[in-house]
Amino acid sequence: MVNQAELLWKRIIEKGLNVETGFKEKLNLQPGAREEDFQLIETALGVTLPEEMKSFYRVYNGQNWASEFECFVRNLTLSPISEIIDNWKFIQEEFDPDEFDDDLAADIGTELKPVLWNPKWIPIAENGGGDYLCIDTDPSEAGSAGQILYFWHDWGDRSIEAKSLFEFIEICLEEEN
Repeated sequence: MVNQAELLWKRIIEKGLNVETGFKEKLNLQPGAREEDFQLIETALGVTLPEEMKSFYRVYNGQNWASEFECFVRNLTLSPISEIIDNWKFIQEEFDPDEFDDDLAADIGTELKPVLWNPKWIPIAENGGGDYLCIDTDPSEAGSAGQILYFWHDWGDRSIEAKSLFEFIEICLEEEN
């Protein structure tokens, strides 16, 4: 039986093929993640991964940037688990998790905690310019665990894009090319 993650991947690939021949090959998709991979990231980041993320990564463990590649949605490349850990460590070194101010709290809305960086955010995709799509495993009381946000490296604004990874991908699939 095909699960929702497999169906989403199939739709991502079909949408891309409508625009470009050989789209699937140009995604440079990596073989699916294993339970050991999930244990590694949970230990390294100190989080419990949402089941949707695990399901999505069981199909493909991100993309390889080694050669020419296509973005899986929008202008984003899906990071493999090893890259998620590296990106998370890099961001940890760049931003003080406790740093926030009143202006920031006004800019990010009520679903997120008013911090520049939360170590419980999982940077699963990036645009190559230092900006990340993250899964929030530590939302504010008004937010929901697993919500998706953009982390802009040079801008305090943090925007919630969807309540879950699957919802985010559905939104992207409905967008025009």
